[in-house]
Amino acid sequence: MLAQRGVAISMNGRGRCLDNIFIERLWRSLKYEEVYLRDYTRVPEARTGISNWFRFYNHQRFHQSLQYRTPAAVFHGDQFMMKT
Repeated sequence: MLAQRGVAISMNGRGRCLDNIFIERLWRSLKYEEVYLRDYTRVPEARTGISNWFRFYNHQRFHQSLQYRTPAAVFHGDQFMMKT
């Protein structure tokens, strides 16, 4: 299924040790910026809070590594936007 969609799987060769760095950083941000601060006691509450955080992370939060664009802007090919 991945190959049909043009997704390269890189866990099988050179650079393998670096494959998880980005996802590990994402999970760390989620835990420290949302989960640990809210200390959820119910699953529906956690789902809502985490969903809101991912919406913020992808559509509102500017990322230095993306030239101060949001991940959604990069994904959709929007032009360079500087943080104001």
